[in-house]
Amino acid sequence: MLNIVLVEPKIPPNTGNIGRLCVNLGARLHLVEPLGFDIGQKALRRAGLDYWKELDLTLWSSLGTFLSRHPIDGSFHLATTKAERLYWDDRYERDDFLIFGSETEGLPADLIEENMQRCIKIPMSEKGRSLNLSVSVGIVAYEALRQIETGSER
Repeated sequence: MLNIVLVEPKIPPNTGNIGRLCVNLGARLHLVEPLGFDIGQKALRRAGLDYWKELDLTLWSSLGTFLSRHPIDGSFHLATTKAERLYWDDRYERDDFLIFGSETEGLPADLIEENMQRCIKIPMSEKGRSLNLSVSVGIVAYEALRQIETGSER
């Protein structure tokens, strides 16, 4: 089972869409607080549709708490526009952690700097600054699933 980790997400429909994606992938969703919304918010439930009740969800009180339980190792893939390595060049396996930052701030700078070898990016044109969070999660998660299911890299 893949683990999708959202660090301090801010926009409820993005998280709802990602929850729906996780149910369809058979992935676990980890939400790291503080969240920019109430977990029972209508916009979150609307985006997640009837999938939300099927979601394997874990809430974490802070990034430090999450990392104390799941220390960063080779199973971690940190998505950031600051990375050099493209997401499809990484190797994904069952139970890996795909880590995404908030829509407004991304992942903490110190986390990226300390773990640059674990960082991945999605290529974009020079005109682009970033992609929507739920789109980014879908792109990386389905590459991970492709590798896991076929037993092969690109």
